[in-house]
Amino acid sequence: MARIAGVNIPTQKKIFIGLRSIFGVGPKVADDILKHTGIDPHKRVHQLTDQEILKIREVIDAHFKVEGDLRRDISMNIKRLTDLGCYRGLRHRKGLPVRGQRTHTNARTRKGKAVPIAGKKKVTK
Repeated sequence: MARIAGVNIPTQKKIFIGLRSIFGVGPKVADDILKHTGIDPHKRVHQLTDQEILKIREVIDAHFKVEGDLRRDISMNIKRLTDLGCYRGLRHRKGLPVRGQRTHTNARTRKGKAVPIAGKKKVTK
């Protein structure tokens, strides 16, 4: 099993798809990594030699920010915005959409599950 950037890459998938299981690696970055190393993108992960896996690790370490470093940078950027008290920071703090989406309807992903408002209580005699 190939372990790259602290992540176990699925062995039966093609390397082009398997690299995407690393946080911060999408289609474009996976393609760039494979072009730097000269590895065939249609090769399966279990077919890679130790030398090829080492090449991939070196390219990722040298040229790309992935996993822990990327998560830390993202969280620090959000923390900076909230500390500044700017509009985007306030939206992050309140758990509302940050990029101008409407909130009257939709926005359920950011706001959480809808909570019903209790109706009028019936008076019992």
